[in-house]
Amino acid sequence: MPDNFPFLTIILLLPLAGMLLILLLKSTYPKAAYPVSVVISGVALLLTIWFGASGRVGNFAHIEEASWIPSLGAAYRLGLDGISYPLVLLSTILFFSVFIFSSKIEKEIPRYFSLLLLLQAACLGVFLSLDLLLFYVFFEITLVGMYFLIAGWGHENRKKAAITFFIYTLIGSLVLLLALLSLYLNTTPHTFDMRVLMEKRALTGTIAAFTFWGLFIAFAIKTPLFPFHTWLPLAHTEAPATGSAILAGILLKLGTYGFIRFALQMMPETFRQYATYVMVIAVISAVYGALVAMAQTDIKRMVAYTSVNHMGYLVFGVAVAAVAPPTQGVQALDGAVLQMFSHGIVTGCLFLLIGSLQERLTTREMPAIQGLLRTFPLLSALFIIASFASLGLPGLAHFPAEFQIFLGGYSVYPVAVGVMLIGLVITAGLYLRAIQMSFMGTPDKAIFTIQTDLKSYEQWAIVPLIILIIAVGLFPNIVLSIIHQTTKLFGL
Repeated sequence: MPDNFPFLTIILLLPLAGMLLILLLKSTYPKAAYPVSVVISGVALLLTIWFGASGRVGNFAHIEEASWIPSLGAAYRLGLDGISYPLVLLSTILFFSVFIFSSKIEKEIPRYFSLLLLLQAACLGVFLSLDLLLFYVFFEITLVGMYFLIAGWGHENRKKAAITFFIYTLIGSLVLLLALLSLYLNTTPHTFDMRVLMEKRALTGTIAAFTFWGLFIAFAIKTPLFPFHTWLPLAHTEAPATGSAILAGILLKLGTYGFIRFALQMMPETFRQYATYVMVIAVISAVYGALVAMAQTDIKRMVAYTSVNHMGYLVFGVAVAAVAPPTQGVQALDGAVLQMFSHGIVTGCLFLLIGSLQERLTTREMPAIQGLLRTFPLLSALFIIASFASLGLPGLAHFPAEFQIFLGGYSVYPVAVGVMLIGLVITAGLYLRAIQMSFMGTPDKAIFTIQTDLKSYEQWAIVPLIILIIAVGLFPNIVLSIIHQTTKLFGL
């Protein structure tokens, strides 16, 4: 295909086209929403893989640009590099799995799939955007899409969870808007072009400090980091399984991506100045998330709190990249970006598996569950593999990411690495406890509503994620080689 073929625009617009098609067909063919969504998301995934294989990822080697608001200097700008491409790939993979998993949705089918497609377009838009204003528009749309998904298809306290999620993230979005305006107004000439902002790094002094902490608060809420995490457990507990998979797998990465793209790339000197404070918050998040997860009896809340733990490792890696010597800094940053990809796959897979469990059980309380391995051998085996991946077992996806973060961080924050390793041990303990309590022993037939193992649509949604978890664990360079094309430039 020619170099000017609009790959990125088509990837971005495919979900929106699918949404419009579903809305057009909803009155005559409401059940067409499912096949349309699967096909659309499958095509988006294939096109994303095709684009990556074409060798055009590089350092924004392929740009698609058109005038939007010339008086403000805002434009429709899309591009990919080694940091954003893995996240676009993650988004297309996980949404494809979520659409397949949604086969049995019965409530307001066209509306449900339309919202998911809108949410997919918004997530892709965040990672594809190279314009501050365009980025912010897509960032806000993700908030709206997830709010309605939780409120419409969540569990008993879904309205409270949706409102809590909305309020927290809206506050973060307003702070983000002020920080982005500061970046725009304090760069001469004024521009929303993220490439120019990354190149000029114009902010200094007090303005830079306020802007940095504005970015930090906005992205810490989205990530989330301690103490901005309190919206997360309720949102995960009440969201449908597909909503939890998207929330943990992709939406949290909007925050970590922002730390790299804005705080680190546009304000490296300011980040270096405050990196120690960021590191302390990251370490607290890692250990706190593991400890609180260990205290949970609800298996879904347990997995939700492990996200706080893993995001602590990830942000620690970004902080290391701001202060470490080039070799170690790039190593930690490689690990952080790989952690974004691996966490999305692993945790998204875990939440889909928990959704399958919840369909079959009357409770999520681990003390009341036992013997699942005997009743659901395939589901249990897949959950155990994903759990081992989440606790960082070598040969699975998290290990190469976390190993690089810790190895890079040891050169500048050895004590912090030692403390975070405690969180790693606790995480291993909580997953082993969950496996022992819920999957071993003799099953209690009274808690089962269905005694069949994973159905075909669940297998098609989950098994490919498990294969990818193993593939990335054994051959991390399939993703790292793309990431390193960009991160190696940080050491120059």
